[in-house]
Amino acid sequence: MNTYDICIIGGGPSGYAAAMRALDFNLSVILIEKKRLGGAGLHQGALSSKTFWEISRTIRNTRQNLKKFGHGEIFIPFRAIVEEVHAAVGEREKILQDHLDQINQSLNHNNCRQAWGLGSLVGKNQVKITFEDGSSEEIWARNIILATGSRPRFLPNIPIDENIIVTSDGLENWEEYPESMVVVGAGVIGCEYATVMSNLGQTRVFLIDKADHILPFEDEDLVQVVEENLEKNGVVIHRNSSLTRMEIVDGQVEYELEYNDGHKEVFQVEKALVSVGRVPNVEGLGLELLGVAQTSRGYIDDDDSATNVPGIYAVGDLTADLALVNVGELEGRHAVEKIMGVNKGELNYENISTIMFLNPETAGVGMNEQQARDKGVPYKVVSIDYSCIPRAIAMRDHRGFFKILVTDDDEMRILGMRAIGEHASSAIQAVALLISMEKGIDELSELIHPHPSIIEGVQECARMLKGKSILKPEVFTHALTCRRFANGAYSGIS
Repeated sequence: MNTYDICIIGGGPSGYAAAMRALDFNLSVILIEKKRLGGAGLHQGALSSKTFWEISRTIRNTRQNLKKFGHGEIFIPFRAIVEEVHAAVGEREKILQDHLDQINQSLNHNNCRQAWGLGSLVGKNQVKITFEDGSSEEIWARNIILATGSRPRFLPNIPIDENIIVTSDGLENWEEYPESMVVVGAGVIGCEYATVMSNLGQTRVFLIDKADHILPFEDEDLVQVVEENLEKNGVVIHRNSSLTRMEIVDGQVEYELEYNDGHKEVFQVEKALVSVGRVPNVEGLGLELLGVAQTSRGYIDDDDSATNVPGIYAVGDLTADLALVNVGELEGRHAVEKIMGVNKGELNYENISTIMFLNPETAGVGMNEQQARDKGVPYKVVSIDYSCIPRAIAMRDHRGFFKILVTDDDEMRILGMRAIGEHASSAIQAVALLISMEKGIDELSELIHPHPSIIEGVQECARMLKGKSILKPEVFTHALTCRRFANGAYSGIS
């Protein structure tokens, strides 16, 4: 029986990162993956959907510019877009595979091994690998890291066939643009795909929203910008509605909604995308055999990546933490460091940066106003509209704003930031660092930002809080805000 220091089941972002970190400690590693490297973070996930978004954004901007200057429309076949997405995914997958192959060739075979198959727990420190041809092998590992990821959640009353009614995994099966489609789920993934398909300009998009606004976890001012731009793109948002029925009728989708006021409506569209979250891939792992604890929702119950069974760790989408590629990679590396006893402390999720690929791009780190209020934290908040930022004026796109929250005291420690607009994702990292360092805004206000750049808006926000901004909020009341929130109400900052 082959033996290893660490066995990793799953070759997605978490598992791959864990394997590479284990090699840093000169540990012997086996990485078991059933099909292809990259996981959902690469295939039908982050990279593929964001490539879709990038292409759709280019098409939308090109179409708008052609119209502005009096030229005609453009048309790019849907399959051509899908092929470009596949090319991007293949490029990244090849990098990961070539990298691993060269490591295998340069190191002793027992130090790093890749195994194609299904891994399952069969005993204390024992894992069975079942290969595609039906053969199997058992290996022994001092530590085991579970990193099998997640898949789209299915609803029992919706006949998902990944052709007419699809999840994010099935969108690429379409041969051409549907004339119309409905998106079930107004969270991040649903709104991202509604953005992509409406950007492409060939499909009438409907979006089902249980509440009175999409993205219920975000602040109203940010959501308003996203909703306005979706609707300008032609998206119809079914607000305050619940899906009571969806079925395939004569090769198309028929769905019925019941609204909060009690009335019902029936709609027909060509296709449907169901985006109602994801579920962990725990089936067949053998968790029950060793008594690995799970939550009521099926996730593996972990304590800073460690399960209740000594020597077994769970990372990435298998746990109930943030289901993000960067978080999964962080957890995979952290688990190895925990095994080696070199951790400096538990993982901190407070300064995790996130991006929502919407219209326009949206990014955030730390608390938003909604979260601060829920926690009863008094705060100061400052914002600047893109119309006041020279780079945005040059780009001819004023949609968006920056917003920074700080503690309501002299220290003004940064609590969080939200950015919506062009280059939003490039603007938050310095703030994320300051949050992790529990710093105030002094460093941010004195940092010299390049000109012209979008991030000059971040600097101006910091200056407003310090009372030394170039543009004064009491003058530009339509574009600048600087106020405090305490005891359930806003007030000015004197």
